[in-house]
Amino acid sequence: MSNLIEIVDSLENKISKLLHKHELLRKKNKELEEIIQENKSREAHLQNQLESFSQENQTLKSANAILGSNEYKRETKLKINSLIREIDQCIVQLSE
Repeated sequence: MSNLIEIVDSLENKISKLLHKHELLRKKNKELEEIIQENKSREAHLQNQLESFSQENQTLKSANAILGSNEYKRETKLKINSLIREIDQCIVQLSE
């Protein structure tokens, strides 16, 4: 009988330790999920910034070419031609 009580006590002790570890892991998991959310938010913000900077860079390249730089003239000409085609399409749609 004494042996059975020791086994039960040992099991209770092990279960208690497991429950405690489980609670610690749940807390750690929650913290990590919050960090993941923060990182996702930060990533989205940085992605938006990158797109904004990319657009600004393209605009500056075009402005530089218009001001006389030979470096980006081809790109600027292609962009202007593309814009002219879009305007022509709009005029055709308006005239229909």
